[in-house]
Amino acid sequence: MKQHLILIGMMGTGKTSVGRALSERLGLPMTDTDRMIEQTTGQTITQLFKEQGEQGFRDIETQVLSQVLAEAPRVIATGGGIVLRDENVERMKQRGWVVCLQASAEEICQRLAGDTNRPLLHGDLKQRVRQLMQERAGKYDFADWKVETTGRTASEVAEEIEQWWRREMDVAFKHAPLRSS
Repeated sequence: MKQHLILIGMMGTGKTSVGRALSERLGLPMTDTDRMIEQTTGQTITQLFKEQGEQGFRDIETQVLSQVLAEAPRVIATGGGIVLRDENVERMKQRGWVVCLQASAEEICQRLAGDTNRPLLHGDLKQRVRQLMQERAGKYDFADWKVETTGRTASEVAEEIEQWWRREMDVAFKHAPLRSS
């Protein structure tokens, strides 16, 4: 049963900022899976990539996603690569309304300039962002809704998502079977 509002998309598209704004607007708790990974392991994402490699990090990410999806309804901001595992995609589709945040490569580069805490962006930022966007092309297409964040504030994006989500909730409620006691 869908109960969460899940934000996916490339790094730098605004998932954490929009997630916070949505949490406030909807009165739901918010969980950022990357922050939860850091809290759970006591290590930064960069340290985990160095010590365990990307696959080790993805294993932890999958465990954290499963844990968060088992909790009470909430807004969930995911890491950009969470969609790389089919099991994560299936779980998100089953347990929540998935919203993909999108932004231009230029906007992502502008937002991430100077951020040294993203292991997949070491080297030429523009080249790495474009490469990741190309590698992940189509990986976010399963989302229930897509929202462009280029040139927009987190509040503006959250307002659009809230309106869409409330319509989805109304439709789901109207079509839910009545339960007898």
